[in-house]
Amino acid sequence: MRFNIFKKVPGITHEGAPARELTVEQKLRRSVLSCLLWENEFYEDGQTIADRILALAVEVPSEILAALAVEARELMKLRHAPLMLLCALIAKGGPMVAPTIERVIQRADEMTELVTLYWRNGKRPLSKQMKLGLARAFVKFDAYQLAKYDRDGDVKLRDVLFLCHAKPRDTAQAEIWKQLVDKTLASPDTWEVALSGGADKAATFTRLLGERKLGYLALLRNLRNMDQAGVDEALVKDAILARRGAERVLPFRYVAAARAAPRFEPWLDQALAETILEQPVLKGRTLILVDVSPSMNVRLSAKSDLTRMDAAATLASIIPGDVRVFSFSNEVIEVPPRRGMAGIDAIIRSQPSNGTLLGKAVTHVNAIKHDRLIVITDEQSQDVVPDPVAAKAYMINVASARHGVGYGTWTHIDGFSENVLTFLREQETFQLNVSEA
Repeated sequence: MRFNIFKKVPGITHEGAPARELTVEQKLRRSVLSCLLWENEFYEDGQTIADRILALAVEVPSEILAALAVEARELMKLRHAPLMLLCALIAKGGPMVAPTIERVIQRADEMTELVTLYWRNGKRPLSKQMKLGLARAFVKFDAYQLAKYDRDGDVKLRDVLFLCHAKPRDTAQAEIWKQLVDKTLASPDTWEVALSGGADKAATFTRLLGERKLGYLALLRNLRNMDQAGVDEALVKDAILARRGAERVLPFRYVAAARAAPRFEPWLDQALAETILEQPVLKGRTLILVDVSPSMNVRLSAKSDLTRMDAAATLASIIPGDVRVFSFSNEVIEVPPRRGMAGIDAIIRSQPSNGTLLGKAVTHVNAIKHDRLIVITDEQSQDVVPDPVAAKAYMINVASARHGVGYGTWTHIDGFSENVLTFLREQETFQLNVSEA
């Protein structure tokens, strides 16, 4: 682990524009809330970002660190960055450690991943608070969840159980844990287990869909498999539109599913549109600026075909209300304000991906009458970014680069979950209530 990574550097973006001076908390938030841990981004490698997260985490109060870990997991739907924050919180110690671990851990395998991350520089004893948090988290999971994530890794679930000395709620849970230790838990009824055992693909997916045992993310990731296996189209369509478990799925996952299985795009588009309907319409005219510069066109992770541009365009396509949409790179191009998949395609195909003239783009839209401005970008502008003219102006940052421009008169938001729009709406409601008080 390296903590001596901060050198005296000018406050500029990677592309040379003046950046805002940030507090430690602001630096930490922009590093965390769009971070897929260890994954390289356009301007920085994953190790550099992880090192910065740890270094900054040391400097903020435990209350802020704990709240950010919860926000990253519950609102931004990230999995590994919150665990890194937990490691920093554990190092600080104190009574907030255990309840934060209990709340942040939402899947059984996150217990083993937390211990593995905690031991990344060598095994060491677990603190009392860490043990207590893991013990409380362990109680949350039933036999199916434990069996599903009981994997052969350096740290196994049975190891975590021994380390934290969890106490079962009752005799039934005690028996489940005994089976976990003895490796006699019944195999979970998942598509992975069924297919690895030689089951027929079409029959397996048909049964799991009919019994509602296929999670929504698993459904989206397996649409191509189902198509190739000949699963009944109506059954798949109904599952897509039912959106059971969709609250844990990031919006860009619909785009990935549509690209993998184009025949299902109409229903995926309809399901994505439900995200719009779930949100109150924003009052007044909203202008949306979407960054389509080269740095946005880099994959979210080594295993993903999606980019930050996909994530940004998806977010732009689900903003409710009266909107005008523009893309920016070297030029500022207005695109049709379409919803869902059509809107995403319109943004991505709108112009060549060249520079990052965010300042030019803001100057352009400042001259257009509007009530609200939303910019979705990685903030690495080449030119000076002027202040917005709208009283309601939001800079949504979708990357983890150290420096940013969207502070000061901007309301700055980090992350590419649709919950950033929830925050935006709540911010305006709060301001309205204050002004009327």
